[in-house]
Amino acid sequence: MSSDNAAREAGRDVPGESGPVWDVVVVGAGPAGASAAHAAAVAGRRVLLLEKAELPRYKTCGGGIIGPSRDALPPGFELPLRDRVHAVTFSLNGKLTRTRRSRGMLFGLINRPEFDAGLVEAAKAAGAEVRTGVTVSRVEQHGPAVPDRRTVAVVLGDGSTVLARAVVGADGSAGRIGAHVGVKLEQVDLGLEAEIPVPPTVAEDWAGRVHLDWGPIPGSYGWVFPKGDTLTVGVISARGEGAATKRYLDDFIARLGLAGFEPSISSGHLTRCRSDDSPLSRGRVIVCGDAAGLLEPWTREGISFALRSGRLAGEWAVRIAEAQDAVDARRQALNYAFAIKAGLGVEMGVGRRMLTLFERRPGLIHAAVTGFRPAWTTSWTTTTLGWVMRAALRASRRVRS
Repeated sequence: MSSDNAAREAGRDVPGESGPVWDVVVVGAGPAGASAAHAAAVAGRRVLLLEKAELPRYKTCGGGIIGPSRDALPPGFELPLRDRVHAVTFSLNGKLTRTRRSRGMLFGLINRPEFDAGLVEAAKAAGAEVRTGVTVSRVEQHGPAVPDRRTVAVVLGDGSTVLARAVVGADGSAGRIGAHVGVKLEQVDLGLEAEIPVPPTVAEDWAGRVHLDWGPIPGSYGWVFPKGDTLTVGVISARGEGAATKRYLDDFIARLGLAGFEPSISSGHLTRCRSDDSPLSRGRVIVCGDAAGLLEPWTREGISFALRSGRLAGEWAVRIAEAQDAVDARRQALNYAFAIKAGLGVEMGVGRRMLTLFERRPGLIHAAVTGFRPAWTTSWTTTTLGWVMRAALRASRRVRS
């Protein structure tokens, strides 16, 4: 073995190359990337987490933390909760308004800048190195930038190169790593959101309660999530309905009596779901979270999918990094894909079927969810919005039969 290759095996610097060979490089420091970095670092590997923005940074997101999200957090992580939800008000395009209350906490609400920064700090505490303000141009698994078959070259925006035994892409649905892997996206939706500061009297009225409105566009809905002195108000519908989605948001805000308050932030974001046959890896590169198109197709909930897929990606990236040849690396990547499909993939399949039903018969969904109280006796340890609605639909079918 040459002295350069011996240095690479030991993870030491090699003359003419950009620093050490990392065991795992994670691109993107959102919930998926931070979770992946934490999982790999806890395993004792050398982990580098790259993020193009400076932290903390704003993300368009309702910020709901459901049971599966909480269960996937790093041990000891303290959620920066802004509110605890025990009640949900439902309406059907502003009509047939009904409120349902739970004996236990349904879910918690966070602000993404605080939440994401906390997850990155947890990854750092586990031993990961974090670099912000770093743009990734591309990844290469062959060519002059790649010293051997066990190494991936991550080429940065300034032209420098970072070397890794495995790479985790968590840089969003429009990121470089998903494009490298060849991720195929099937469902694209447009979410619009406003952060609206409100006076204490208004905030008190919303404390502990969220509002979900089934919207006028097939498959659309709106939400109000209270976070102290600010209400996060948003709507989502299929891409291609931009003008109608904007009208829906404006009408929704007006119906709620919030049109007189000036938003501190107005933003938009595209959510993208993977197709069933979309790849999750290519060579020693795997993807998770939004970069893999992993989110719930009906509710478009993404945080729990990001946390869970990120943790799996970090664990399997360690195995890929340890692989001595391409065959073993491929085997580990396929095992990662199987783990994703066996869990999150099944949930996505159910979500697609629920979205189809919701698009066709939103009134049925509304009647089932608001009309069957047993669906509201659970706590946030297991609850997702989809779980509550499926339970209500099953109950309604039993009653009709």
